[in-house]
Amino acid sequence: MFGKITKKFSGMQLIAGGFFLIILTGTLLLMLPFSAKSGEFTPFLSALFTATSATCVTGLIVVDTFSHWTTLGQIIILTLIQIGGLGFISIGATAAMLLGKKIGLKERGLIQESFNVIEIRGMVRLTKQVILGTIFFESLGALILSACFIPKMGFSQGIYYGIFHSISAFCNAGFDLMGRYTPFSSLTGYYDHPVVLVTIMLLILIGGLGFIVWNDIYKHKWHFKKYALHTKIVISATFILVFGGALFFYLIENNRLFSDMTLTGKLLSSLFCAVTPRTAGFNTVDVAALTDGSKLLTIILMFIGGAPGSTAGGVKVTTIVVLLVFLKSNLTRTVGSNIFGRRLEDEALRKAAAVFCTNLFLALTAVIFICGTQNFNGIDALLEVFSAIGTVGMTAGLTTQLNGVSQIVIILLMYLGRVGSLSFAMSFTDKKKIAHVMQPAEKINIG
Repeated sequence: MFGKITKKFSGMQLIAGGFFLIILTGTLLLMLPFSAKSGEFTPFLSALFTATSATCVTGLIVVDTFSHWTTLGQIIILTLIQIGGLGFISIGATAAMLLGKKIGLKERGLIQESFNVIEIRGMVRLTKQVILGTIFFESLGALILSACFIPKMGFSQGIYYGIFHSISAFCNAGFDLMGRYTPFSSLTGYYDHPVVLVTIMLLILIGGLGFIVWNDIYKHKWHFKKYALHTKIVISATFILVFGGALFFYLIENNRLFSDMTLTGKLLSSLFCAVTPRTAGFNTVDVAALTDGSKLLTIILMFIGGAPGSTAGGVKVTTIVVLLVFLKSNLTRTVGSNIFGRRLEDEALRKAAAVFCTNLFLALTAVIFICGTQNFNGIDALLEVFSAIGTVGMTAGLTTQLNGVSQIVIILLMYLGRVGSLSFAMSFTDKKKIAHVMQPAEKINIG
């Protein structure tokens, strides 16, 4: 079945269509009475919003996950998160391998496109490593979190909460069940709990590094010089964004939002504020209470996101690094865009510019539309929209106030953010033939 499907559609069309079908299936299941604690049908738009947010591992919600959904409804959401985080292509390939089916060249190409890997070689091995690595990290995270939750919640609930939050964190989904204490509270009750927060942050970062980086680290261990250029860029950029971002949050909020916290709480909150926009969506402080400077920093981090081929969203760290390296080479009038002793290809620059501009255009258009139809604060609307297209899930409280049309806009942004806005656009032109005729060149003024 896996092989027959891949022959009918291009890779981009299959990925875009597959996510749509998964979202639709999740929507129908969440609409049914057994999914809601009220025992009644959930409105279509609320179910669609939740299913899209879960499948696209975003975390924005219009109803509280604990308060509204039954245990079965929560498990449906968790299943959508796992499928969305790993990608249904890798899950389909794994199922085919378990059934003894042969993974042909077409299927390997599809896996390559799903993981956003440059080479097609070793796709079956990479898929196995991804599945095993995911099971290992999620299980380890669930074990640690369960040990923290059991004393307060009891044995069975503690284990359930540990599993749920471990998968949600690793997949960078941001869904939580802490509404049992206060609806929409996320992890604010654990803002100074080092074991819970460090575990969540590590799961977010490991999931956001990407499967390609895992493979490289697995092969070369801690020998940084032996890593591929991609891995060097991802690790270096992640380090700078996490610790640089944490420093900025500490300096901005130390005497404001963090003023009543202990030193441990301030340090953990600063780190968490830098990690969660990459693109997990949990929060340990009230996002609406952040200063405008911190909100703007959060928006920037959400727009950047994680690494290609990971559970994270955003335009990706490699996109930003490529653009910055190109900017540096132009300012210094250097021939070629060079980093870590290697020259970047022109194709990388073209793709980075296209991804950056496409996402920025979609986000700003959505902000103008939402602010035009609803009288929201500009910075909060920016945070909401960039959170959606970056598949983050952070909000200043606007999500529950969105009207039907604005909800649809956010749903589309979450979908495009997970599938890839550029990939989605290209899925409609994938098979079109373009004539190899170049138009006459003419100079224009720039800048």
